[in-house]
Amino acid sequence: MRIVVPAGGIGGARFLRGLRAAMGIDAATESDQATDHQITVIGNTGDDITLFGLRICPDLDTVMYTLGGGINEEQGWGRADETFTVKEELAAYGMKPTWFGLGDRDTATHIVRAQMIAAGYPLSAITTALCDRWRPGVRLLPMTDDQVETHVIVNDEDGRRAIHFQEWWIRHRAALPAEQIISMGAEKAKPAPGVVRAIRNADAVIIPPSNPVVSVGSILNIEGIREAMVGRTVVGVSPIIGGAPVRGMADACLSAIGVETGAGPVAEHLGSDLLDGWLVDEVDADTRVDGVEVRSRPLYMNDPESTEAIAQAALDLAVELSERGESAR
Repeated sequence: MRIVVPAGGIGGARFLRGLRAAMGIDAATESDQATDHQITVIGNTGDDITLFGLRICPDLDTVMYTLGGGINEEQGWGRADETFTVKEELAAYGMKPTWFGLGDRDTATHIVRAQMIAAGYPLSAITTALCDRWRPGVRLLPMTDDQVETHVIVNDEDGRRAIHFQEWWIRHRAALPAEQIISMGAEKAKPAPGVVRAIRNADAVIIPPSNPVVSVGSILNIEGIREAMVGRTVVGVSPIIGGAPVRGMADACLSAIGVETGAGPVAEHLGSDLLDGWLVDEVDADTRVDGVEVRSRPLYMNDPESTEAIAQAALDLAVELSERGESAR
């Protein structure tokens, strides 16, 4: 099978690890695989930010580290066995901002990326080069080589202004009410090389339990990506269980775009033109979405076994819906 996964953040990365196991793919380069199964990941770059002269791609790196065995498992982001000497030295010099904590090991990745950017390489080529070290067992593509950043319109005692998503998310913990979430540059951005072709050649697209607004939503905002997915078999896994995000603050993002925090409303937001199937947790078993096949099963990714089981359920539903569609034609 050839599976495409638009992913961002911790939930997406951990789901990918389960999907890789369900498909029998080892943590190795694609060319080394003993299986013909393939996973292409379209990584969110809307969270990217430039700090201290370095281009930081949190979601791409989280996928790369998680699948490559270098992630901090406890927090789900950043490097394992991390130290923060550079961060402390920057603070000693009075460098701002102080709310974004770059670890020393993580900084090495950003330095390599910054050097390749300065040399004229596109982000897609840089990501491939970085993955040569981590051997994630998937093909990791950024959603675009163009610069896209998610900004949030807030209004507080300092007035109405736009701040970078990372400042809203990390510094303010999404506690500042968001009036609007904007993908700056998305209207002019083009899909990175290989993205649309991978979707068109895919047997199915599986949307993991990533943030539906600033992870999956950012990817779908790039012209040509959503359009390529419509008509493919698309199965999503709900990031909302019992009216609350599985982790993070996706509810604040949903509120900013006027969508209720629920498994059903999120599926409706993604749209029945896109979704064919939708996995929800057992607590949301009564969810109904017109035009979408809804199935319920436990969705908490408590350990590798439960995560693999969720991924397998998504695969099984995708195969079933694909075969149903073929027979209908």
